[in-house]
Amino acid sequence: MNNSFRQRITVLFARAFTRWPTLGRLWSKVAPIKVSADIPWIPMLKSLSDSSVCLITTGGLHMKADVPFNVDDPQGDPTFRLIPSTATQGELKITHNYYDHADADRDFNIIFPLERMRELKAAGVLYGVTPTHYSFMGHIDGPHVARLEDEILPVLLERIRSEQPDFVFLTPS
Repeated sequence: MNNSFRQRITVLFARAFTRWPTLGRLWSKVAPIKVSADIPWIPMLKSLSDSSVCLITTGGLHMKADVPFNVDDPQGDPTFRLIPSTATQGELKITHNYYDHADADRDFNIIFPLERMRELKAAGVLYGVTPTHYSFMGHIDGPHVARLEDEILPVLLERIRSEQPDFVFLTPS
């Protein structure tokens, strides 16, 4: 099966799962999903008003000036993009063809609530927002999964550790 055909089939399935969530739930029960026993879960020990947050999305969001995610690879793009905490709606773009992001194009807070986090900080609900946030293209398959796990995620984790958030808020798309 050539890459173009495979990509069209994958996009078709992704859009069907979005349109009919029951179909997506059924697929998730049989899909080959890797499960790890060593997920680094740490309970919150501080109040939100004493905590800073880092955002991560899988919505394919990036700064307009950045290289877009590679939507031509039917196995996705395992890389991430940096989003500064000062980013505005006008500076951001979504490059992702596996979900309908028409609403998110109008308001990126749907998939990446950066403005809401800044408002929570201003209201004293949150102590802080890290200077940098991160975006992935949520469709990763085949050999890109190993590259994501072995190469990309260690770099991401080191970057996140350097800014010392108290928690990370993940928004899947």
